[in-house]
Amino acid sequence: MSLFQEAQKYIVGGVNSPVRAFKSVGGEPPFIERGKGAYIYDTEGNKYLDFIQSWGPLIFGHCDSEIEEAIIEAVKKGTSFGAPTKVEIDLAKEVLELFPHLELIRFVSSGTEATMSAIRLARGVTNKDDIIKFEGCYHGHSDSLLVSAGSGAATFGVPSSPGVPKDFTKHTLLAKYNDIESVKKCFEKGDVGCVIIEPIAGNMSLVPGNAEFLGELREICNHYGAILIFDEVMSGFRASLRGSYDIYGIEADIVTFGKVIGGGMPVGAFAGKKEIMEKLSPVGPVYQAGTLSGNPVAMSAGLAQIKKLKANPEIYKDLENKAKKLMQGFEHISKENGIDFNYNVVGSMFGFFFNSKLPKNFDDVNKSDTKRYAAFHNKMLNNGFYFAPSAYETGFICTPMNENDIEATINTYKQIAKEI
Repeated sequence: MSLFQEAQKYIVGGVNSPVRAFKSVGGEPPFIERGKGAYIYDTEGNKYLDFIQSWGPLIFGHCDSEIEEAIIEAVKKGTSFGAPTKVEIDLAKEVLELFPHLELIRFVSSGTEATMSAIRLARGVTNKDDIIKFEGCYHGHSDSLLVSAGSGAATFGVPSSPGVPKDFTKHTLLAKYNDIESVKKCFEKGDVGCVIIEPIAGNMSLVPGNAEFLGELREICNHYGAILIFDEVMSGFRASLRGSYDIYGIEADIVTFGKVIGGGMPVGAFAGKKEIMEKLSPVGPVYQAGTLSGNPVAMSAGLAQIKKLKANPEIYKDLENKAKKLMQGFEHISKENGIDFNYNVVGSMFGFFFNSKLPKNFDDVNKSDTKRYAAFHNKMLNNGFYFAPSAYETGFICTPMNENDIEATINTYKQIAKEI
């Protein structure tokens, strides 16, 4: 009996997060035993070059010595107190120092918590119930965000999961990514309190927001008095040191963080202007709480990682160059084999599509050949290269990856391209 078969006897679906079950790519997931640098090793001793890196947070790879040491030292003092610690202040300072438009931060334990809390805060500040989200952007699994598109560009959302009451999603309007006209229609239809968007969307592979579109989105929110939330749980400190802010220079009212600021530990956060954030309890009336928020072990890991990033900002260019080299290699081989292929690279993030057109929104992404991606994934995995088990996820480069790793990946794709 495989570990996956055994897991299914005790854990729902054999996994604790659905994409890990490999349903969209087929086969059984390897069970990972350990990681070091750019590589992970499964329980059967197989070695994989890891392009997932725990879905983004491990910029310095697995078991980075400085982050590992920070975690060990923190654990020696205690794993959890449910009380304030100095390391919370230290990490808050390091994060906020980089963003002139963010003045206060609240730490939570996950990205879902961060976005859910940011939306509640925005609704509390504006006293408006309706929100706008974008097709293809994922902000966690809270009820008001699990919606699917209706029949028109400005229809109210309907639940996309059983267990989500229609009353919870009737205040969620769906707009099309990179389409400002769809946003305008939503504002005309509803009483919108906030707009939430991934400025660099990482959950439909990788689709960056258009600069003009994001600028107009800022202006529309100003006009209607709506709060603009940038979900940078994935792109924060990954796309660049300051996430989308370095790329677009657009000041969102609230920014959500996660992944990277935990250094591999479970962490989320949301930050904003003082007048907005002070509407949160215990200062203001909007309630939000979490027993393990600001966990000292997670805060210590995040502090070590953010300090290391700030001390070595030049790594982003190197990571981007490696991502571009990988994608350009894939593109060249795809053309040689008559395979439709397009890609995006933003800093250390990359995403590719078996698609004749470079997608600008979720409709475009859905025209990609997901069966071909499944074949690609299986063959690359069998050759020791660990890509996301879904065509809708972003890939990540880490600092331990070297030129030989990138070349080996390209060469392996060359070998399997004819077969897919």
